[in-house]
Amino acid sequence: MRSLAGTLCALCFMVAVVASAQTYPNKPVTFVIPYSAGGGLDYVARAVGQSMSQIWGQPIVYLNRAGAGTTIGASSVAHAAPDGYTLLFGSAALTISPSLYKDLNYDLLKDLAPITQLAEQPNILVVHPSVPAISVPELIALAKANPGKLKAASAGVGSSNHLALMLFNSMAGVDIKHIPYKGGAQTTTDLLGGHVDIGFDPITTILPIIQAGKLRALGVTTASRSNALPDVPTIAEMGLRGYEVGSWSGLLAPARTPRPIIDKIRAVAVESLTTPSAKQAYASAGINAVNNTPEEFSKILHGELVKWSKLFQEIGLKPE
Repeated sequence: MRSLAGTLCALCFMVAVVASAQTYPNKPVTFVIPYSAGGGLDYVARAVGQSMSQIWGQPIVYLNRAGAGTTIGASSVAHAAPDGYTLLFGSAALTISPSLYKDLNYDLLKDLAPITQLAEQPNILVVHPSVPAISVPELIALAKANPGKLKAASAGVGSSNHLALMLFNSMAGVDIKHIPYKGGAQTTTDLLGGHVDIGFDPITTILPIIQAGKLRALGVTTASRSNALPDVPTIAEMGLRGYEVGSWSGLLAPARTPRPIIDKIRAVAVESLTTPSAKQAYASAGINAVNNTPEEFSKILHGELVKWSKLFQEIGLKPE
């Protein structure tokens, strides 16, 4: 009888899950964005969310929860109800934070369920016009002659631009000071104002500023040049062989979110990338569209956790 009761409970649960997935979503869905409004990840999240909202016929609520290397936003989703109505629009910082912080109150692999990556883009090494360097080798020479005097802004500890700076310092043998902010919009403002000298900023936010001639682009952080800035060489081309830091963004849900709901979210997210508005937003910002499966996304998360942990050990950076 106990076995029969257990089987009946399991069947009832499955019926409830299927019914929930069929009606999902029947109310607004929240995108938690672990950066401040106006940054690169915020731009991508809103471009995708707008199209998903139109397809679903339900509003997307954007909740910017910046700080602590994206861990504040990630934690809030990890502990949210696993019903598909609270999603994390995460970035590569998710795989970096476990190497930076000792006491995270969530486990990336256990408490969050990958849905799909949606975008990948390079960061661009830019300098304020007052910096007397017009190439990566000249910047390295300037930094070596002035150790600790040049300042580089990032969207926070563990962000892609922090990682890009850290790897640059290590490979170039220089000491450019890290100035962390709580989001990309603030870094851009201070960089434009000359309060900091250097940025490794996502192409999503920095492209129009470069095109307007307000900041000087010296290099691309990925292994290949950007189609949006074909004349800007990669940092690897300019002497730092093997230098590569990319930035991606994608959707994750709380663990234990039913797989039918995960699949439904992924299907609509991927469909959103084909809409004219999303295509235009991506093209204008130099973003490449990505649409992998939860299993493929999970494999990438595993690989990056190992990659960054190894790098941090090599350069002696210990968790805080």
